[in-house]
Amino acid sequence: MTTAPLHEATITSLPKIHSGKVRDLFALGPDHLFIVTSDRLSAFDVILPNPIPGKGAVLNALTAFWMARFASIIPNHFDTSVDLVQWLTPAERAQCEGRAVVAKKLKALPVEAVARGYLIGSGWKDYQDTGAVCGIPLPKGLRLADKLPQAIFTPAFKAPKGEHDANISFDETVKLVGPALAAQVRDVTLRLYREASEFAATRGIIIADTKFEFGLDDAGTLHLIDEVLTPDSSRFWPADRYQPGISPPSFDKQYVRDYLETLDWNKTAPGPTLPDAVIARTASTYREAQRLLTGA
Repeated sequence: MTTAPLHEATITSLPKIHSGKVRDLFALGPDHLFIVTSDRLSAFDVILPNPIPGKGAVLNALTAFWMARFASIIPNHFDTSVDLVQWLTPAERAQCEGRAVVAKKLKALPVEAVARGYLIGSGWKDYQDTGAVCGIPLPKGLRLADKLPQAIFTPAFKAPKGEHDANISFDETVKLVGPALAAQVRDVTLRLYREASEFAATRGIIIADTKFEFGLDDAGTLHLIDEVLTPDSSRFWPADRYQPGISPPSFDKQYVRDYLETLDWNKTAPGPTLPDAVIARTASTYREAQRLLTGA
């Protein structure tokens, strides 16, 4: 892995397909993708100008860790059988070491599958306005960061780059992907969240919420794709510092969000430059999450 932060992968040996908020995707033959996880950081769906050193490697390692744990529950997009020697130059392989994967080319679903076990973030705002989250009624009198009676599935529509993802109801999910697939995505999302939460609790971490993404192969088999239970896609709270009624400290990018909320910024591109202290603390927080969860 390169020591300098990677804002964007510079690979000329492969056709570039797309740059997302964090990942750069390249075509690797007809059936595979080469996915490079950069050190870019997005907040409020805006890519910030400062990369976070080492962040991509942390996300890559955590995703691999969780996908391996979930392999008996659902297949994933990883394909370790492809030899990159014939595809990339030595310099390109060195640039991507520790932060890239070869993935099967799948049809991604247009829905982010969000599981919430605690009342925080946009769920808290929704609850304050409506007494529900994504149309799911909740008991009255819940406080910020309260644990929910049971985890809920609150999907979101994946917005194009530069636009904000939008929370949707389960009925809207059915309209997008059909009733059988919507139910399958909901059920596997809640199972993965439950099993991950039970494991994380043994490591002193509360998973407040997380989002998964899924894709289909040509046979219609559902696969787990993209990133899994990383600080970018989840809220991780230290269990020994958790207290309902306040926004708990976290092992994710909430620290950056909290900093950005202090600025006079309208949450549209371009994003503001982050101070060095915020960058350093964020990098340290990501590494600590990896260490606690994986022991690495």
